[in-house]
Amino acid sequence: MCVSGGDGSRSATRGWRRRCCEGNFVTARGALTGEEFLRILMAYEPVWAIGTGRMATPELAANAHRSLRDCVAEQYSAGHASAVRILYGGSVKPDNIQGLMARTDEIDGALVGGASLDAKSFASIVNFV
Repeated sequence: MCVSGGDGSRSATRGWRRRCCEGNFVTARGALTGEEFLRILMAYEPVWAIGTGRMATPELAANAHRSLRDCVAEQYSAGHASAVRILYGGSVKPDNIQGLMARTDEIDGALVGGASLDAKSFASIVNFV
């Protein structure tokens, strides 16, 4: 199962990204036990990027992922935080995948939306990873 969450443009511009990500995490995890939690895949997908062609910088995405990992560590354990896989999913395209995947310290992969509808674009992304 993939659980996706992100921040809106208002949250992003007012510096509320971390608080928004924390709220998404707490709501999404519900009453999952630690063992159940390890079976999910998380995705950070900024709402302001969906369908706009805009994306978070690799640094911003890595910071959001780090915030989510911090939430996981607080709710479960540091082991859970390092084990969970978090994807970035905001307007992933062939021309930005390299920058995102350079941040493997926090970004574990990509959740590809519209670019997956074009075979050549999707192949470029898949072949990079």
